[in-house]
Amino acid sequence: MGRIDGSIGRVSTVPRAQTLTTAELLTAADIDKAAERISGIVAVTPLERCDRLSQVTGANIFLKREDQQRVRSYKLRGAYNLMVQLTEPERTVGVVCASAGNHAQGVAFACRALGIRGRIYLPSNTPRQKRDRIRAHGGPYVELKVTGPTYDEAAAAALRDCAESGATLVPPFDDPRTVAGQGTVAREILEQLEGLVDVVVVPVGGGGLIAGMTAYLHDRSPSTTIVGAEPTGAASMIGALAARGPVTLREIDAFVDGAAVRRVGDFPYAVLSAAGASAVTHASLPLVASVPAPSHPGDISILKVDEGAVCTEMLDLYQNEGVIAEPAGALAVAALKQMKFEAHQNVVCLVSGGNNDVSRYGEIIERSLVHMGLKHYFLVNFPQEPGALRRFLDNVLGPDDDITLFEYVKRNNRETGGALVGIELGAAAGLDPLLARIRESGMEVEHLEPGTPAFRYLI
Repeated sequence: MGRIDGSIGRVSTVPRAQTLTTAELLTAADIDKAAERISGIVAVTPLERCDRLSQVTGANIFLKREDQQRVRSYKLRGAYNLMVQLTEPERTVGVVCASAGNHAQGVAFACRALGIRGRIYLPSNTPRQKRDRIRAHGGPYVELKVTGPTYDEAAAAALRDCAESGATLVPPFDDPRTVAGQGTVAREILEQLEGLVDVVVVPVGGGGLIAGMTAYLHDRSPSTTIVGAEPTGAASMIGALAARGPVTLREIDAFVDGAAVRRVGDFPYAVLSAAGASAVTHASLPLVASVPAPSHPGDISILKVDEGAVCTEMLDLYQNEGVIAEPAGALAVAALKQMKFEAHQNVVCLVSGGNNDVSRYGEIIERSLVHMGLKHYFLVNFPQEPGALRRFLDNVLGPDDDITLFEYVKRNNRETGGALVGIELGAAAGLDPLLARIRESGMEVEHLEPGTPAFRYLI
């Protein structure tokens, strides 16, 4: 199956739980029952071979298209499985949830399907497209409550509502019923590939999806390797594995909004810990990564994926396969670039959702260009004299380079004036020659590197 290369990253292994096994927390039979409950409501989504990625990796790469689910994400599975089990008194009082979008759509759909009233608490920064879809799925059965700008504020408001009204909270990932419903994805994959699944790559946010799939695959296909992919800027599961328990991240990059979670669920963590999950950690993620697949069949590993790589894969999926994936939906596919597979292995990547706001594509393209080394920003101290800009254009820019941003304000009584310059290269290899020409020009120039405080204001 390959090996973990110590020169690339180190492996921090969490010992198998001594008190509870994965099967004691959640069984494959639990997930089979969940599949029966959601049958007829939740769609069996396609499993499609991706020729492009298969050619690149040498393996048979399949995309599990949860973006084609009825709410364009897998979240309906867990929400409906929980809500269909409510008692009549619980249904009468109604349900409450907090969500940045996809879970809310699943709850809204389930509310209408089951005739249950629901109140959905949203952060104020939830994209309009997702708000409109929530209303469309829930109709008269749901009421949207917009809170402050963070998910934590929405979650706190939902908990207060439950305490005051007696409504049932529908968690997005931290409930065995939710996790069992999400685990039905693994059941479908095994049926669609007739059990011949070598590797499954799963996006990780709060951990419900990978926990449910782990519980099922460990029982029904123990030789299947499971790889979780979480965004570099919100690696809460890797943090939990390192700390041997869920931790709350102080800061996160919310770009991969469907997987940007400050703290993973206690129950999903317990399932992964009991299964012996490990974290592959890196000082940085290179453009052409070479992190091999886990060392033994049946292993479970979690790795980080750079947000820029996610953006590049979103664009590749759209341009090549016509797949409109949201950032979290492309997370697992983007992780393939860090892995090595044996020829002809069957590898399934979960495209977890397709609820992308089209207004975000400008930022997606920008992040992708930066990730590929094609877009760079500089602070240039120009001499305040006629012809200075012309000399910069003639002597510094290469024939295939282009200025995409130029901000300059002339200062009186100064010899020089600062300018912010954005340059798009014809090829990533053009950076070193560009830097050499900048040094030869004699101008004072600062290259703004990704990850620095100043760079965060640009993207």
